[in-house]
Formats: sequence, structure tokens, C-alpha cells
Amino acid sequence: MRDYKLFIGGAWVDNTDGEVMDDFNPATGALMARVHMAGAADAEKALAAAHAARAAWGSAQPDVRERLLLRAADVMEARAEELTELIIAESGSARYKARGEVLGSAGVLRVAAGECRRIHGEVLQPTAAGQVSMAVRAPLGVVLGITPFNYPLILAVKKLAYAIGAGDPFILKPSPLTPAIGLAIAEVFEAAGLPAGVLNVVPGRSEVIGDLLVDDPRVKMVTFTGSSAVGRSIAVRAARDLKKVAMELGGKNPMIVLADYEAEKAADIAAYGAFCHQGQVCMATSRIIVEEPVYEAFCAALVRRAEGLKVGDPREEDTIIGPLIQPNKWEFIDCQIADAVGKGAGLLTGGRHEGPWYWPTVLSGVTPEMRIFREETFGPVTSVVRARDAEHALELCNDNEYGLSAALLTHDLEKAWSLSLRMEAGMVHVNDTTFLSGTTAPSGGVKFSGFGREGGRYSMEDFTELKWLTMQAEDKKMPF
Repeated sequence: MRDYKLFIGGAWVDNTDGEVMDDFNPATGALMARVHMAGAADAEKALAAAHAARAAWGSAQPDVRERLLLRAADVMEARAEELTELIIAESGSARYKARGEVLGSAGVLRVAAGECRRIHGEVLQPTAAGQVSMAVRAPLGVVLGITPFNYPLILAVKKLAYAIGAGDPFILKPSPLTPAIGLAIAEVFEAAGLPAGVLNVVPGRSEVIGDLLVDDPRVKMVTFTGSSAVGRSIAVRAARDLKKVAMELGGKNPMIVLADYEAEKAADIAAYGAFCHQGQVCMATSRIIVEEPVYEAFCAALVRRAEGLKVGDPREEDTIIGPLIQPNKWEFIDCQIADAVGKGAGLLTGGRHEGPWYWPTVLSGVTPEMRIFREETFGPVTSVVRARDAEHALELCNDNEYGLSAALLTHDLEKAWSLSLRMEAGMVHVNDTTFLSGTTAPSGGVKFSGFGREGGRYSMEDFTELKWLTMQAEDKKMPF
């Protein structure tokens, strides 16, 4: 067991007025760490440190930022096994997922490093004789990032790497369920030679420091990944001061399976999207809308795949389903399933739990009247919905307040284009899973799944301010 202090102004410090929280392993229940949680005074120190760093870091040359991010990537890869073990221990991630998250995060750091030299402006047509007119991008200032427990390393790195690369000091508030992983990011950047104040990590309870950080006028942007309810609350608070926000929120992500697609292959794709990290993923494949002719064959194939997934110790290489990070989550999942079954759905497999482990679950005959058709589950449960034809499948797909990610499985090119363009989601993947991420693609949702985009140049656009700049190179006669 180790103690984790706060990282503020380039130093590891005890908290001033917050608690020291016991951090437990969700699989074993063992105490794995004790973490200093920030209080109001600690949040103020982080704000002051980031604000003080903004001028020097905002004017740092692109190659300085680039080298820092590349060194951080090297450090992260050198510590990959250590970070993998930490993610397993603190979040209950299976080993394959934890290892992929570490290596993916190092990749994000390298992509962000490359973007440091690609913050583009443009020369505009002049509005007067002798004028040079330009659009330029400038750093915003202090950015606040609030991140979730499910992918605690890569979702934090996706925010802070691009913000730091754009010249913005960053305050990271990691989830109270995975604070040690957030502080491990600070260790990586400290080893990479981070200037003081450019990154500050302050785990803390939302009710203690969340509103304080969001409301502070020194914060120029809030970037958040988490539930739609919390995201809407943050966006409203930020709007009072006209702050920029980027929100990646919840999803009830549909996958359409058309009749021409092979049932076994569709089940393989669906199982990964539905059950990766116990379904605790905002892009999880939670509604599978299947055209009538392949419906029964698909259900049978998906049940076989679900029942073949190993549930157990996340440290073991062949484990696919680890523990839920919140052991009592099974109560909410059970209520959703009971509501669906009570309204006519079939429980094909799963629907049981043992301690923090919930078995992969497949429901058939799910309809829009059931809670589970509309509500996020954040557990290893997926619903199979019957569609009469492709147009009915599209109607069911769009019948939801969420619009994060969607998938479409078909070999019919005409239907692939026609349907994907009309699917109401920020991301649509043809012949792939809903759970897909990329380092340069614009990741984000529509409707109640948020707004703003993360990835590559799209992140750099979010983390900079566009400014119109003119220079008058010859005398200009004024109107009066």
C-alpha cells in the first residue's frame, strides 16, 4: 500500500483541508492506497499555480511542448507494466484492457506532440488597401479536465496532452473512484521534465471542489467525460461565465445488423462492444437491432459468445469480465432486467452476479417501452431488438435521447451509405463495433451525448482561441 499526495505547482503536497481516502481494490476488497483528496484550499492552490504558469507556457515554442509530450510518451512506455498493474488494481480492468489503455495513452501523447507544430491559421482577403489580414490561434489559458473511472488513464491523457500541446496549463480532477491513476499521470510528466504549474492533479469529491473549480474565472474551458446528468449541470454552470466546454457524455449505442450479414461474425463484433470492461463504457453496444431474417440465428450466436467469456480475476491473462468498480451496481442492473422481463423480454443468458462480478447478459425481445431500451446500464448487459426491415431498424436506432456512437453491419454498399448518413450519432462505424476510438478522428456525440470533438487537430481547435489579426501596412484614410 502507498500514499498518494496531491500534485500542485510541480510539487507533491499534503492536502490542506480535504480527507485522506482509503482506496480499495474492487476485485479483492484489499486496501491498495491512501489518497489525499483536495479540499477548497487545495483547489485554490492548483488554480493559482496553473494561472501563474499560463504566460510562460502559452509562449513556449512548439518544439518545447513537442519534446515534453514525446518524453512523457517514452516514460509511460517504460513504466507500462507498473501502470497496467495499477489500472487493474484500482479500476478492476482485465489485463488485456489495462495494457491496451497504457499503450494507447502513449500513442495519444505522440499524436499530440505532432499536433504542436500544426496549429494552423490562415491569411484572409484584406478589407482595405494595404492591409494584411490573418486568422491565428492562441492558447486559451487554464483548462479544467474532469474524467471518469472507466478509462481513467487514456481519457485523461486525451484531454491534457492536447491542452498542454496547445499551450494551456491543465488542472486534472480524476474520478474519486480512480484517483491514484490520475496521480500516476503526474508522475509520468514530472519524470518527463514538466515545468511547474503546467499540470496539476487534484482528486477530490465533486461536492467539495467540483463547482469551485468550474465556477472560477481563471478557468477558461471545462472538458468533461461522464454522465449526461452531470455534464448538463457542468455546462450550465460554465455558461454563466461564457466558458468553452467540451462534453463527451452518456450513450445507449445501437448496432444495426441487416439480413445480409453473417450472424456469427455479427455476434463476435457485438460481444466485444457490449462486454469489454464489463460494459462500463460510454460507447458500449447496448442496443442491437437485428433484421427479422437473421434475428434468431444472431441471438443464438451471441449467447454462445457471451457464455464463452471468462469471468474472474482481472490479473489473469484470459479473463474478459472483471469486477464492477461499484459492487452495489448490480442492484440497478437487476432492476432494469426485471423491468424488461416483466414487459415481455427474454433473459437468454446471464442476469446473475456474485460479489462485484456480473455475468455477461443478453436480453431478447426488447422494445422501446422498456427502461433498458432507453437508460444507460454501465454493466455487461446488451439488448437485442427485432426490426421488420432496414428502415424500421433506423427508426429504432434513432428513437433515443442519446447519440454517441452507432454501428451498422451490412454488405450492401447502398444501404450502408444511406443508413449511416441518417443515423443520429456523432460516430457511425460500418462493419465494426460501436466501441471504436482513434487518435486523430473527431470523437464525440450529439443530442444528450454531448458536444465538442476530441482527437488530433479537432482537440487543438477546442483548446485554442481563434483570433482575427490585421496589420495596416500603408496609411489609411479614415471616414472622418
